Amino acid sequence: MDDFAANGLSGTIVGEGTPVVLLHGLTATRRYVVMGSRHLERAGHRVLAYDARGHGKSLPGAYGYRDLAADLQQVMNAAGFDRAVLAGASMGAHTIVRFALDHPDRVAAAVIVTPSWLPEGLSEERVAHYDRLAAGLRTGGVDGFLAAYGDPSVPERWRDTVRTVLRQRLSAHDHPQAVADALEAVPRSAPFNEWAELERLEMPAIVVASRDEADPEHPLAVGERYAELMPRARLMTEEPGASPLAWQGGQLSKVIAEAAAQA
Repeated sequence: MDDFAANGLSGTIVGEGTPVVLLHGLTATRRYVVMGSRHLERAGHRVLAYDARGHGKSLPGAYGYRDLAADLQQVMNAAGFDRAVLAGASMGAHTIVRFALDHPDRVAAAVIVTPSWLPEGLSEERVAHYDRLAAGLRTGGVDGFLAAYGDPSVPERWRDTVRTVLRQRLSAHDHPQAVADALEAVPRSAPFNEWAELERLEMPAIVVASRDEADPEHPLAVGERYAELMPRARLMTEEPGASPLAWQGGQLSKVIAEAAAQA
């Protein structure tokens, strides 16, 4: 595994073969896509995972989706990837959509994991929630963030896991104030403006959506809509009551490899 850097963005690159780029969600780091799974590199892929702007070890900057998509372009250019399979969760998924709308020829296939953006934007309540998280992080660090987050709205059997993961990933940032900036900016940014724009994304795609019981912040109905509108997309999710597919790095890696095989 080699360290990777491009314009203040930090990551790793490993393996040989079909290029794959992994993009994480808001407040996470590059580890939180396939959770350390090595399936992709062993299956014949050159895998680049990087920390989004202001997250992990990457330097602060701008956090609108056009800015995040421009960062993705710079990362691909620096890695020498003319085309790649792109896989991203939440903020990372929306970044892929923006990038694919601007540069469809550079996306061999897309794996859109737990999308939540709606063209009508987030509700005032949801934006206020992210503002509270940002304020908690600014004033109280990780503990302040967790206090603002409150009890996870998931079944009891998953609550300790959610709390543990939140603490681990919030503790992994070199620039926590930048993450607070991102918490305020990203929910106010739009990766696209109309549902019909998704119909332009004609690359092979898999949409991985979680059931609402486990992940109410990323509604299943939103994932279903993305899969319905993207011409060559299909939907994948876990069985009712099971742990979300998006949380299982090894299984998600196999989904990404499946998408790569369709490219």
